[in-house]
Amino acid sequence: MESFMLRAIELAKRGAGNVAPNPMVGCVIVHDGVVIGEGWHRNYGGPHAEVHAIQSVSDKSLLSQSELYVTLEPCSHFGKTPPCADLIVDSKIPYVYVANLDPNPLVAGKGIEKLRAAGIEVKVGLCHNEAAWMNRRFLTFMQNQRPYIRLKWAMSSDGFMDKLRSADEKGSFRISGDEARRISHRWRTEESAILIGSRTALVDNPELTSRFWPGKSPICVLIDPSLKVPEDAKLFHQDRLTLVYNRLIEKATTNAQFIKIDGDDLLQEVLKDLFERKVQSVLVEGGSKTLQSFIDQNYWDEISVFQSNQTLGNGLKAPTFQSENADIEIIGNDKLISYFK
Repeated sequence: MESFMLRAIELAKRGAGNVAPNPMVGCVIVHDGVVIGEGWHRNYGGPHAEVHAIQSVSDKSLLSQSELYVTLEPCSHFGKTPPCADLIVDSKIPYVYVANLDPNPLVAGKGIEKLRAAGIEVKVGLCHNEAAWMNRRFLTFMQNQRPYIRLKWAMSSDGFMDKLRSADEKGSFRISGDEARRISHRWRTEESAILIGSRTALVDNPELTSRFWPGKSPICVLIDPSLKVPEDAKLFHQDRLTLVYNRLIEKATTNAQFIKIDGDDLLQEVLKDLFERKVQSVLVEGGSKTLQSFIDQNYWDEISVFQSNQTLGNGLKAPTFQSENADIEIIGNDKLISYFK
């Protein structure tokens, strides 16, 4: 049984970067120990995993003698698609295995109740941890009422993010290697938004796209309280939306929206607004000050640090924090140090 749910989890991962703010979901249908149908949620607004799996079964008469494995509780409400719980009942599938319950208040156990009320035997919790990790963005979004937050930076072996610069020195300063850059761009395709502060926008003038990895670029989030960043900056000239959080104006341009924040806690208000906009996850690639503000206010779920083998001696210090949960991986000439709560 476990192997079938693990297969469903692998299928679900194929929806990464395409289904948010929905969860990634995979589904496998098994008859007499043989997989007869598979599916996954492919894109936001499209059919759910259970629909694809049931449609893929060539002999529908076998469904009444089959088991269905799904990574998240089948939905029980009408949204952009009909309820999957109803489809499972109508298909007369007698056994259903569910990895995780859905914390969405529109579902939250109602899907399981509907299946059991129809006489279907439902078991919950198979491969719970693996499925929850895969859907950590969705679960955090629903349970914490804010986006999942991943902080990322590169630093030298002696703990500096950037060299000392004069006021006229512009452009990004590469610390990590090409392999690290490709991975960073892959992460961009997996998150809903990428966030920086005004200093990074002014000094580095980054594009913040995923040009070194196939996939769509995330929306851009700029925290610029005093509106110091000019509108000819590169991040404003990409084929995607840029949200600019500031203290001065509220307006919209061709590909940007300026959002005025009046509350005292700027970062909290930004995260609240992103949640209301259904931005499920944020990759923070700002400078040391921006990153440290997220750490100090405990707004993070995952931290990814590329540590180069080069030394700088002085410069802009990397953020500081404490965490005992760290994984280390070698990426080209760099170390990838990953921290998790």
